[in-house]
Amino acid sequence: MQDHSMTGMNTTEKTGVQLRTSMGLTVDCFPFSKRPKTAFEFLEYSHSLGAGGVEAPLGSLDADNIRRIRQRVETLGMYLEPWATLPKGDASAFEQTVRAAKEAGARCLRAFCLGGRRYEVFQDRAQWKQFVAESRASLQMALPVLERHKMVLGLENHKDWTLEEMLALMREFGGEYLGVCLDTGNNIALLDDTIELTERLAPYAVSVHLKDIAGAEYEEGFLNVEVPLGQGMLDIKRIVDAIRRARPHVKFTLEMMTRSPLKIPCLSPGYWATFPNRMGYALARTLRTIRQNPPRRPLPEVEKLEPAARLQLEEDNVRECILYAKQHLDL
Repeated sequence: MQDHSMTGMNTTEKTGVQLRTSMGLTVDCFPFSKRPKTAFEFLEYSHSLGAGGVEAPLGSLDADNIRRIRQRVETLGMYLEPWATLPKGDASAFEQTVRAAKEAGARCLRAFCLGGRRYEVFQDRAQWKQFVAESRASLQMALPVLERHKMVLGLENHKDWTLEEMLALMREFGGEYLGVCLDTGNNIALLDDTIELTERLAPYAVSVHLKDIAGAEYEEGFLNVEVPLGQGMLDIKRIVDAIRRARPHVKFTLEMMTRSPLKIPCLSPGYWATFPNRMGYALARTLRTIRQNPPRRPLPEVEKLEPAARLQLEEDNVRECILYAKQHLDL
């Protein structure tokens, strides 16, 4: 894949003209910083970077805050995709979020079933089956609320569901108001192929987490980490084109998480506790991909940086992604 890595000079610096992209930013692009993390403030910051929208928590659901958010979304001409927590036992808090998102002018919501990583959270098949049952109950509870308010929700593939499992959920629950928040990199950790995943989930996509990934082997499996767009092993242009063909109006939101690599211990017995039917070819394919696409530069060791350097790296990485999206992805 051609290396489109940036030199640090962006269009704004070269021409004095603000570079703008239709691509949005999620607050998870800034895990270390104390930058604003709720929708109103993050809209302002993202707009200053040239982004076209945001994915962020709404913050306070009081009427004044929601009104302020809507006014700012409309004034800036940006899109808004708030976070939601799926209901468990009682849907009242979920309904409040859905109602507020609608009033704030959101185009859709984003949620996930599992906050952690499947291979780290569950120790055996019984725990996994309980999670599946609870997740199905949450989706069943969420659907009538979404339908009542005519609000769309994207369920993220969040290192919980394999491609086939996510497709099964969409066949059972998907529809006008429930689709996929398609994360382009997460399922590498579950040994799915990124192109196959994109092409098969794209028809259900209502939102996108756009990211590139670099990886390397270690003794118990492989490491992976987000890197600026165009600098990793994913065929980002092919991924974007496939999603556009299936869902021409979907919004692409950058999730460039500046952090040290995550360990995917796919060669350890514990990793496989919840994958009794996973075939060996998935492991072989993933490790082959890692070997055939060595990182172009050393994987980041962010925890070794001073706080000020971390903050600067976060913003530099996001700016590089914005420039790449504009120049190479027509975003």
